[in-house]
Amino acid sequence: MRGLEKSYKELRVLRGVDLDVARGSIFALLGSNGAGKTTVVRILSTLLKADAGSARVNGFDVATQGADVRESISLTGQFAAVDEILTGRENLVMVARLRHLKNTGAIADDLLSRFSLTEAGARRVGTYSGGMRRRLDIAMSLIGDPPVIFLDEPTTGLDPQARIEVWQAVRKLAEGGTTVLLTTQYLDEAEQLADRIAILHEGRIIVDGTLDELKRLLPPAKVEYVEKQPTLEDVFLALVGTATKGEQR
Repeated sequence: MRGLEKSYKELRVLRGVDLDVARGSIFALLGSNGAGKTTVVRILSTLLKADAGSARVNGFDVATQGADVRESISLTGQFAAVDEILTGRENLVMVARLRHLKNTGAIADDLLSRFSLTEAGARRVGTYSGGMRRRLDIAMSLIGDPPVIFLDEPTTGLDPQARIEVWQAVRKLAEGGTTVLLTTQYLDEAEQLADRIAILHEGRIIVDGTLDELKRLLPPAKVEYVEKQPTLEDVFLALVGTATKGEQR
């Protein structure tokens, strides 16, 4: 991305955004609500035209080679786009057929396995938890093996367990060679997942680097003895994990 700009009348949403995302990496675009994260994703996925600047995705110009860009990407929005009447497997088969692929059943079964949804594959999606729906949504996005995937705030509204499930799914994407552009407003999410992090604020990138590089922007930490107390997340996961094991027994 070079100098991307976008305005809505008097509201300047993007004020010249420059970014490079390495192939096969997880790149987190971090920012508060209204910072312009979704606008960037919509421009890169050809759903919105920039007022100025340029962008290339998988080597294709988003303004002049839109069809090639769309063949190279998949987009998962802020809300899971799944059919709740169909089963998980039927959702995957449907998308595979829409992409005119062969062996749609085998494709669906492979993705159910990759995202730990095999046992739930024959159930209606309306019975799925939030984390299961989001994992299915991401699995649907991978049909056709797009080299680039955009995840726009993929864990918004999910509980702690569901967020961790989605994080594991995103890590698997990168391990398989997929380039992931992740937008989020959760600091811990970017810290857990991203190879590089950029902070978008008031339409501009104010910092871009690895987690270690960003930490070095602050003064060195002082070494002090502090008794570590468990966080609420530690307590929640420990209790829920114990309860889950008990139910399985």
